[in-house]
Amino acid sequence: MDDQKQRHYSAYLPVAWEFREVIQEAIEMKKGGKIFFFNEAGVLDEVQGISVAIDEDKTAGEFLVTDQDARIRIDRIVTLYGKVGAAYEEYNAYADACMDCSGGEPQNEP
Repeated sequence: MDDQKQRHYSAYLPVAWEFREVIQEAIEMKKGGKIFFFNEAGVLDEVQGISVAIDEDKTAGEFLVTDQDARIRIDRIVTLYGKVGAAYEEYNAYADACMDCSGGEPQNEP
């Protein structure tokens, strides 16, 4: 990752111990597949690979490292091999937000 890129990550948020256990299990079982996450720009992204380690950066947070050298901040993971991740609720809020909109139609005021 280029250090000169501007980072848009919000502050790291600690994740629930249950999700950390899911990650540890994936590492121990050398599990692989797709990981969906919010990237540094806040855009939904995906990588495919095998979980190999959790890398802790004292200033930036904890990162899942894959065999493809991807580093994904664990609090930004939406799904890990089909299992709900720490950022799933944020992702789900995007889908729910559409239910609140008018689809471009003008609103009739009472």
